[in-house]
Formats: sequence, structure tokens, C-alpha cells
Amino acid sequence: MQIAYTKNQLSDNYRIIPMTKISIRFYNDREVRAVWDEENSKWWFSVLDIVGVLNDQDDYQKNRNYWKYLKTKLKGENSEVVSGTNQLKLLAPDGKRRLADVLDYDGVLLLAKSFPNARAMRFVEWFTNSDETIDGKSKSKAYAIFESSLIDNIEVGTVKGLQQIHAYLFGGLYDFAGQIRTVNIAKGGFQFAMVQFLPQTLATIEQMSETTFEEIADKYVEMNIAHPFREGNGRATRIWLDLILKKQLQKCVDWSKIDKNNYLNAMQKSVADSSDIKRLLQSALTDKINDRETFMKGIDYSYYYEQEE
Repeated sequence: MQIAYTKNQLSDNYRIIPMTKISIRFYNDREVRAVWDEENSKWWFSVLDIVGVLNDQDDYQKNRNYWKYLKTKLKGENSEVVSGTNQLKLLAPDGKRRLADVLDYDGVLLLAKSFPNARAMRFVEWFTNSDETIDGKSKSKAYAIFESSLIDNIEVGTVKGLQQIHAYLFGGLYDFAGQIRTVNIAKGGFQFAMVQFLPQTLATIEQMSETTFEEIADKYVEMNIAHPFREGNGRATRIWLDLILKKQLQKCVDWSKIDKNNYLNAMQKSVADSSDIKRLLQSALTDKINDRETFMKGIDYSYYYEQEE
């Protein structure tokens, strides 16, 4: 378990936070990192990430300089934003973990008020509602898979196993959670497997070999083309893929290494040519199959792929 040391901006007292959960939210394709504080049951959010969102700025140094200026200004105004700011170690652009300013939920809302523009208003609306959406609730369930015994009881590489994953992710959110669809569906003009052929199609996919990376990738592509559920196929099938890779090759995919647009384009092309998606998946393979942070980050990116532009 990783440990974070938080330091309040108005004192020299450090507090140890066990970093049991690290989450990445995405707003307009920008990361907003967060760390779960088990002791106080709340999330701490990266201030620099939020400043970047509110200023529509990707440059790390510019965001850092702006926050330094704004923090000085707010401190002079005795703002609660400054008194509520803590520090903990987050991954910096140079790949090292460095102390970074963080705010809790209320602090983020106060910070946003320091940016009187339409962008800040849209951010606040997203920030306050994102965890209450179906995706937000489902993602919380996905995080819990790592902690539960369910992950050890899922049938690996089978249709039943995929249904188990889907039922867990979307149970209580969709009335069809875990159920093979009984209607035809299409996306972007592409017709997924027709209902009358779906049972046989799934039976054939289940029997596909999975002893090599090539075979596993082929099985994943075919399951995506089948699209057995009315909704939530990608999110469930990416976990299904990782479980197959873990069992057969002692590998999994570090989804944070795969660009969203590259992934979506490759999956679209995979109907006729799977070489691009195989290249992307293989380049992102890791042996960190039991690493909590890799799993959580993978869930964040998996759900990010499904966000509408």
C-alpha cells in the first residue's frame, strides 16, 4: 500500500494518508487526479489539474505559476481555499512523486468560484454530478471488484464470465444487467451481431483458443463485434480481456498507455483489420497484474473511452 503525507498549508503538521484509492476523472479530455482519504472518507483533488481545467491550459509550468499567484492573492483575502489546502505526493510530469497541493470536495467548489467564467460554471456542474450518473455509480462498482472476492470467482474467457462482470458493473442501474440482449443494435452505421445468430456467435467465440497474445486479442475483437449487451459492452469486455491475459500470460493492459482516439479508431477498424488494436494492446502490456493502482487507473481510462465528446 502506498502512503501519502499531507501537510496543511497553515501548519507544519503532517498527516499520513494510506493511498488505498487513486482515481482519475476526465473533464474535456483533461485529467483531474484524486486520492481517497480513508480516515476522513473523502477524496482529495489535485489543485493544478483543476487550475488547468478552469484556465483551459495544458502547460504544467503555467498552471503552477498561476496557482502560485492565485494562492498568494487568496491568502491575502483570508480565503478558506488556502486554509483548506493540503499537500500530498502525486505523480509529476517527470515521473517522480512530488508534494502537490490538494483540495477536498468543498475546497474545489470554493476554488472554482475564483474563476468567474462560463467554463468554471460548466466544470462545477460536471464536478457535482459526475458521481451520480450511471457511469459514475458503475465506476464505483468497478473499483470494488478489485477488493471483492468476485474477481476470483469469475469464469475467465467464457460468456458466463462476461455476464458476471456486466451484472456486477450495472446491477441496479440497468434492468438488463448481465443479460444477453434480445434486440438488434448498431453504432456509427455498423450493425453488431444479429439477435437470431447471437447465441451461436457467442458459443463460437467462447471456444476460441487463448494460449497466445494473438489468439486472446482475436477473441477480444470478436466479442466486441458481437456486442452481447444493450449497453456497457466496452467497459465489461475490457475487464474480461484483462482477466484472460492475467490467467494465460500473467499480463494485463495498462489502459492509461493507450490514447482514447487511437483506441476507438483501432476498434472501429478491427472489424476488417485487427492489426492496429493488437499493436496498441501489446505495447501497453504490463506484468503488474496484482497492482491496485494499475487496476484503478485502468478502470478510469476504460470509462473515459466511453465518454461522449
